[in-house]
Amino acid sequence: MKTAEEFLEKSDEKAFDLPHRKTINYNIGKYNAAVERGLSKFENLEASKKKAHVIKWRVMENLDKFLPEFESNFQRRGGKVIWANDAAEAQQEILNIIKRNNGKTVIKSKSMTTEEIHLNDFLEQNNIESLESDLGEYIVQLLGQAPYHIVTPAMHLSATDIAQLFHDKFGTPLDATPPQLVQKARELLRDKYLKADIGISGGNFLIADTGSIALTENEGNARLSTTFPKIHIAIVGIEKVIPSISDLDLFWPLLASHGTGQNLTVYNTILSGPRQPNETDGPEEMYVILLDNGRTNLLAQKEQRQGLYCIRCGACLNACPVYKNIGGHTYNTTYSGPIGSVITPHFKGMEEFKHLSYASSLCGKCSEVCPVKIDIHKMLLLNRRDAAAGHENGKKEEIGWSMFNRMMQKRKWMDFFGGKFKNFMLKTFFKKSWGKYREMPKVADKSFAKQFEEMKKERES
Repeated sequence: MKTAEEFLEKSDEKAFDLPHRKTINYNIGKYNAAVERGLSKFENLEASKKKAHVIKWRVMENLDKFLPEFESNFQRRGGKVIWANDAAEAQQEILNIIKRNNGKTVIKSKSMTTEEIHLNDFLEQNNIESLESDLGEYIVQLLGQAPYHIVTPAMHLSATDIAQLFHDKFGTPLDATPPQLVQKARELLRDKYLKADIGISGGNFLIADTGSIALTENEGNARLSTTFPKIHIAIVGIEKVIPSISDLDLFWPLLASHGTGQNLTVYNTILSGPRQPNETDGPEEMYVILLDNGRTNLLAQKEQRQGLYCIRCGACLNACPVYKNIGGHTYNTTYSGPIGSVITPHFKGMEEFKHLSYASSLCGKCSEVCPVKIDIHKMLLLNRRDAAAGHENGKKEEIGWSMFNRMMQKRKWMDFFGGKFKNFMLKTFFKKSWGKYREMPKVADKSFAKQFEEMKKERES
């Protein structure tokens, strides 16, 4: 209940924060224009989305075959695979690798999976420096914040906000331009790549038939993070697997166009293990940690497992009218917006996070824009159904809906109380919750049925 109350409080605050709304709507507006151009390059977008949906469906129905296939092919080239049931196991395995190699510093490329297991905080508690190398992630790390958006971590900040941050932290001019700020970040980070003991990344896709991980990015920080350090650890959710390297021909353009509006992101890298004898660069050791952390809970739900098809493009967040008003931090989860509302109750518990499935207008825009055709708004309804069936909504709510259901099914119960009593109940119990920003409805003294009956009698007489 506490999580739900905090969500409502933050939503109330952010929905009426006009500067925040101005910034996020400006940034999403630029995204919308870019994506419209990007999607126009597809000859048959709908066919591409359907094909991607079918591929991901086949993977989820055969995950027990594709994951061992990836593992054996990756190990064949000298890579090491670790299976982690939850965040604590993943954290401990990473710490074991770092300690075994006497590591003190970690450089990270952008990864929502590492955010999911709160890796930076964990490493800090164990006296290991962990630095984000993606510019957006680096900015929110300097602010002590979590990423605001799956793809654009600092979407809630304006150029002025970032200039102020760099001025406060590094003494750059207050009127520094974005290119100047980027140059400053580059100067600060370049040395870190060379000195870091461990490089940590996520993985956009796990390729089963080659035993590879595919990384896609726009800044080059992932290549630097995975090439310079002697040890590379990739932590990837088990749902990220695709059958073949040839499937990237479909998934890379879909991810790029829906994520940023590009035909293809600037850097697309395929890593198939540590440096081989005939290669000049790359890590001496490479680990892939396959993370469950609640994913098999969702996999067990036959109607909702398509939530695992997600390729983390962020399109549903940018389309969602709720997200555009309350922003990413309000959700207080790693994955925000519509897709976060679908998967988080299964990852972290329906009881604590069921409220997210109600944070939707069910307009269906999220399902419309999804590149792998996840029926997101239907998944939200199914989550609501499961919360009600599992008696997760509390006794008061259950009693209230039971009474409402009985009244709606029988006219005599609806008409049992007059309009005065109904208006009294509305003002007494709904003034704060429903009437805070709305004019309360006024119920007529007599119901339509009674008025119709009286009119009928008058005519007959």
